[in-house]
Amino acid sequence: MTWDSYRAAEHFIMRSARLVDRHRFAYHFQSGPAEPVRAALVAHRNLDGGYGNSLDPDLRGHSSQPVATELALRYLDELGTIPEDLGYGVCRYLTSVSNDDGGLPDVLPNVRHTEAAPWYQHTTDFSSRLDVTASITGLLHKNHITHPWRDHATAFCWKRIDTLGWTDPHEAIGICRFLQYVPDRPRALTAMNHLSTMIRAVIDVHPRATGHVHTPLDLASHPHHIARPLFTDTEIEHNLEVFEDQQRPDGGWDACWDHWDTTATFEREGMRTIQRLRILRAYGHLVPDLPRPRRAR
Repeated sequence: MTWDSYRAAEHFIMRSARLVDRHRFAYHFQSGPAEPVRAALVAHRNLDGGYGNSLDPDLRGHSSQPVATELALRYLDELGTIPEDLGYGVCRYLTSVSNDDGGLPDVLPNVRHTEAAPWYQHTTDFSSRLDVTASITGLLHKNHITHPWRDHATAFCWKRIDTLGWTDPHEAIGICRFLQYVPDRPRALTAMNHLSTMIRAVIDVHPRATGHVHTPLDLASHPHHIARPLFTDTEIEHNLEVFEDQQRPDGGWDACWDHWDTTATFEREGMRTIQRLRILRAYGHLVPDLPRPRRAR
């Protein structure tokens, strides 16, 4: 990726991305501080310890939702170790909204009374989902946040993973985040080997796929990812080249998401642009002299 392409992406972020993502861009690519990202996230946090207030572009309401809280944890994890007090607050919220089996729904029933994407607003299924539960639990393990909720959720994830008959791309990403960081490494590697064919089957390996698809790089976002061995070097390289080719003349990348609201689509384009840049850099496809972020504490 050339310097001019990077500068085009920078200009796109400054023109179009929301504040939290502008600060994330500065942190990841301009040696910016972590604190502005954390401060922006505070505006999305509620008194219950969860996150809402449009942090997830498809959930425009104020109330906390599990998928928005998972996104907040991912953003916080980018900055370094998540502070214990913040992690405990999140776990208290998750305890209050989890199901009896220890798992989380992606959204809560109150989503039906807010502005939200149709696939959320019209849902009638609030049963536990492995994708969001595994992703959150994996992040808590990575950041050494100990809490009874985490342990209950870990048991839920193992039970679901051990009996999994099929999966989907969202679930595969959550499973891999869990298996990457759960402490029981022998069990995690055994599970990954068992699920590898299933996970690869739901990822769109073809480098020219368009639309709402999940590529090998959306799963294996860096060379040391637990899912990286599922794909050949040629497949990874082809997808990196396609990422470069898919950058628009304005510097951004398409959201590759189901469009339901113009603002939500614009916000996702900013998120996707940062994601693509981070993946390209992780695999050595970004201009080499860009500074990497300091691991804040």
